[in-house]
Amino acid sequence: MANTLALSTVYLGTRMGDLFWNKIAGVVIGTILAVMVIGVVAEGLFPEHTAEGEFAYPMDLSALGTSSGAAEAAPEIDLGTLLANASADAGERIARRCVSCHTFDQGGANSTGPNLWGIVGADIASHAGFAYSGALTSMEGSWTYEALNAFIESPRSYAQGTNMSFAGLRGEEDRADLLAYLQTLNSNPVAFPAPAPVETEAAGEGGDVGMESLDEAGETAAPEGEAAGIPEQATQSEAATGDEDLTADDEPTETENDNGGH
Repeated sequence: MANTLALSTVYLGTRMGDLFWNKIAGVVIGTILAVMVIGVVAEGLFPEHTAEGEFAYPMDLSALGTSSGAAEAAPEIDLGTLLANASADAGERIARRCVSCHTFDQGGANSTGPNLWGIVGADIASHAGFAYSGALTSMEGSWTYEALNAFIESPRSYAQGTNMSFAGLRGEEDRADLLAYLQTLNSNPVAFPAPAPVETEAAGEGGDVGMESLDEAGETAAPEGEAAGIPEQATQSEAATGDEDLTADDEPTETENDNGGH
């Protein structure tokens, strides 16, 4: 009897365990089916619109392309004009950022960077006693204002491989001020490049003004011509009148002659 009860208990426990896992499996399968059904129903309620057509409120997007083009077509820097308006005093203040690596006085010692007295117009990588990087020693030419401007803007772009850690000075006016200060660090300062000619609509406007002037001159000349014609007629009339006067004068003369004859 005891054995029978034990077997029954084991059987019931096993059966209950099987039912539990069956329920779990049923719940999982039911959830998956529910998700699939919801997806099918959603596709039916909200179909995809693949056909091309105009928006209810059309937008002109052509301006988006021209804005970037206008930015790319920005005019080049006229360094001569910038330097003509630059301030050496402002440049000296900017140069204070560089004193940790450079000296600026005549005969000053080299530091992390070379002494910068007389840098404008000097040959590139030519300061005595300083060990330049190969990026600079391989370059030819001199430190013109244009070369210095490009180097100061981005040293690593101008001389790839340079040891200079300075990131660059982005402001155009700041660079011009700094160059104006560097010009003063020389016994014979190098002259600034001449500003580029200003290209404005003045020429076109001048042409229009010239045409207007010609038109005005023509309009002015016409009345003068008309006025000039009047004296011509008046001269002819005066000439005719003068002939008449002369004829009238001749008549008394003839009368006097007649009287004298008597």
